Amino acid sequence: MFNQYNLDEIRDRARAAFIGMAIGDALGATVEFMTASEIAAKYGLFMEITGGGWLRLKPGQVTDDTEMALCIARAIVASQGWSLEAIARNFAAWLKSRPVDCGDTCRKGIRAYMLNGALVSPPNEWDAGNGAAMRILPVALYSLPDAELLKKCALEQAHLTHNNPVSDAACVCLGEMLQLAICGGAKTRLRRQADGLAARFPTFAFEPYRGLASGYVVDTMQTVFHWFFRGRNFEECLVGTVNQGGDADTTGAICGMLAGAYYGLDGIPRRWTKRMDKKVIAEIEDVSVQLVAASPLVRMYYG
Repeated sequence: MFNQYNLDEIRDRARAAFIGMAIGDALGATVEFMTASEIAAKYGLFMEITGGGWLRLKPGQVTDDTEMALCIARAIVASQGWSLEAIARNFAAWLKSRPVDCGDTCRKGIRAYMLNGALVSPPNEWDAGNGAAMRILPVALYSLPDAELLKKCALEQAHLTHNNPVSDAACVCLGEMLQLAICGGAKTRLRRQADGLAARFPTFAFEPYRGLASGYVVDTMQTVFHWFFRGRNFEECLVGTVNQGGDADTTGAICGMLAGAYYGLDGIPRRWTKRMDKKVIAEIEDVSVQLVAASPLVRMYYG
């Protein structure tokens, strides 16, 4: 499946996916919790990384979406393999650091680990938020291109905080789409994955698009799918997504990782990359490559 040329391309797409996620997070955070009409009234078309928003961020500052993904990435790299305990410890240290933001379901799950060592949250029909899907990228990179390993790790990391079949389905589908994009798959192939999710869980159907972009994982994925498949380049995909408002840092992060994986580094506008936190981008550049290198199948092929 791999040759050296493809591996180089995979590394570049992995970096683009992680950078795209951080850019989407930083761009969307400014307009989080605004409605599409409020964004239009204030900005016209919101297109620049300016910081601010309800969290009063610095330009290029990321939120819990990128920070929790980095917690997973660091654990995999440090362990040189999959360690749910290491991920949970990183989540706990992150929460203790008083992050700029943390979703309620994530906070509840992390606190359960801190209090009693729980690595699995109890099933809950109300825990169908987007907090597990938003951090799936390191799992997709580490498990590349093993579908069974992806599913196992995706659900384990999800269940630290979100134990819900709808959230689970979104995590696995998004991970599969990321792997396809990173391996150079066409949009038509990615579309079949999204349509397959909607076939299994009709609530994810995104045509006609309902215009909802809340923290409910169904609304999140509908928004991402609508704008990713409609957009003709990275910028169009991401601008359309975040201008929908709602949970815009997370819809932006997820669309950014997907569009980054698909369009690659050259597709990401430099004006956005230049506005990002340099330390965050430097770490992302490093861990993206290390995650691919830690993949069991990549190690099997390349030693």
